Amino acid sequence: MRTIVLLGVGSTYFTKGIVESIARRGGEWDLRMVDIDTECLGIALNLGRKIAARDNAAITLSGSVDRREVLGGADAVVSTIGVGGRKAWERDVFMFREFNIHQSTGDTFGAGGLSRAMRTIPALLEIAADMERLCPGALLVNFTNPMSVNCWALNKFSKIKTIGLCYGVTHFQHYLAKLIGAPFAETWAKAVGVNHFTWITGFAHNGRNAWPRVREALAANPAIRAENPFTWELFETFGAFPTVGDGHICEFMPHLLGKGAYYGKTFGVDAGDFAAYAKHWDNVFADMADQAHGRKPLAPMPEPGAETFRDETLFADILFAALYNGAPVERTVNLPNNGVVPNLPDDAILEMTTLVNASGFHPYNHGALPAGINAILQRVTASHALTVEAAISGDRNLVLQALIADAVAPNRAVAERIADKILAEHKAHLPHFPQ
Repeated sequence: MRTIVLLGVGSTYFTKGIVESIARRGGEWDLRMVDIDTECLGIALNLGRKIAARDNAAITLSGSVDRREVLGGADAVVSTIGVGGRKAWERDVFMFREFNIHQSTGDTFGAGGLSRAMRTIPALLEIAADMERLCPGALLVNFTNPMSVNCWALNKFSKIKTIGLCYGVTHFQHYLAKLIGAPFAETWAKAVGVNHFTWITGFAHNGRNAWPRVREALAANPAIRAENPFTWELFETFGAFPTVGDGHICEFMPHLLGKGAYYGKTFGVDAGDFAAYAKHWDNVFADMADQAHGRKPLAPMPEPGAETFRDETLFADILFAALYNGAPVERTVNLPNNGVVPNLPDDAILEMTTLVNASGFHPYNHGALPAGINAILQRVTASHALTVEAAISGDRNLVLQALIADAVAPNRAVAERIADKILAEHKAHLPHFPQ
């Protein structure tokens, strides 16, 4: 039997899928759920038990509002926490609009990503400290955003082995395969970058370079550009395909976040309605509650297949390869660079194609990145380093440095106002910062 602790089971995106993914794989599981919100915990437990019963899965479920009660003996700990919940996330998008910063998701980079990191990194390090005492050999699997800086802090300032997972690159490998009319299973992609801005540097079909076919498809149907125009601009300029779509990529480009700055549109307003997007997750949570409490029938588990691949499938693949001595898999994993890309910092967290087997995680050698891509990622990883230090130290001046270094704020005066906004809005979650 393997023991998994799920932290933050009020997550509308992950919890149900994770339970379903391990139920489908089989084996015996001791699944321990944790959430500080008793309502969320109850919903997750009820839903998990219904899934286990439906699938006749050997899953034992238990729950607690205190992770320290259930961490002992864990083989893996999964973080899907959101400090401050969905409402804090929404504030991270809306409150910066007065500074002409319009973000589409606000959970990864820029002002929103920095704000989220400041309240999330300390919480994750407290989790890691508990793990060092209670389950020091466990693997910490992080899904919590901002992925890169969270994993950077955990790998640098704790002794717990930490990886980060996101299925975005695989999603766009599907997209490229469909674009050239090839079955996904016949394609191969090699990718490296930072989470939500990872570059597919190699793409092949049946062992042959498929980039010429991608360019032919683009030339034959220019309308393809419409959904992600900046992505295609970067592809044509740098010769590699950036993921995971304009909604995330453009948040790394401050000049695109002003009103009307994205091809005449504004992120989160008429380039994706953020209010509607946030409301969607409230509806998903309500639907989970209805299924958990029997007000609706349990939704069927999606059939496995190329088009249903999600983060939870990625988690199951990794878990079985690393903990259950299953077949080795090649997946995209967030890990410390450690020389894989020699022209980026060694301690930077890179999302990269990795071989996973029972002996661990083995990133493929990518070599030095081309100068253009490296220039972008040098800026991003330098900002990541500042963000980690600011979040841990509680040093307001480092917050200002992070805002100015990445051109989120044009000068100190604006940086001061943004920092004050973050500290005022989220003061309950930032006790280590001077108020």
